[in-house]
Amino acid sequence: MQDVIIRRAVAGDLETLAQLGRTTFSETFGHLYPPQDLEVFLHAAYGADYLRAALADPDRAAWLMEQNGVAVGHALAGPCDLPHPEVGPRSVELKRLYLRRTAQAQGLGARLFETVLAWLDRDGPQDVWLGVWSDNHGAQRFYRRYGFVPVGEYGFAVGQTIDREFIFRRLG
Repeated sequence: MQDVIIRRAVAGDLETLAQLGRTTFSETFGHLYPPQDLEVFLHAAYGADYLRAALADPDRAAWLMEQNGVAVGHALAGPCDLPHPEVGPRSVELKRLYLRRTAQAQGLGARLFETVLAWLDRDGPQDVWLGVWSDNHGAQRFYRRYGFVPVGEYGFAVGQTIDREFIFRRLG
């Protein structure tokens, strides 16, 4: 088995997180968007300002997954800000979970996801929310295996492109 480490990201990981985030999102979804829309999204979602704030916020956490010393996955979680009427002040959200293509289909996504869920449930079971692209059927199957069910949908902006995103929830 290859050496795999999952660890909490720290401020010194900002550039690694930014680059890995841009790469994994582009590998997964980049083909769906006009280049300008993709660049606007990547700058906002993986820019230094956003990531610096996320890493400094005690209510949010980010993780890096390293395989043989190379960053191949990342995740981000914290308070839920999905647009659903049942989201409350104690609702938590998996905001991101991505792996490089080369690290997929090895069970690594499950390991990273379970690490995030353990952190989210650290004070007892929580209602956990997440958003998933409506046409990402593999991710939807994955989340269903962990007890998540669809409870709504919304428009997810990538630049000027608006995707249909499903809101999934797992009751604590």
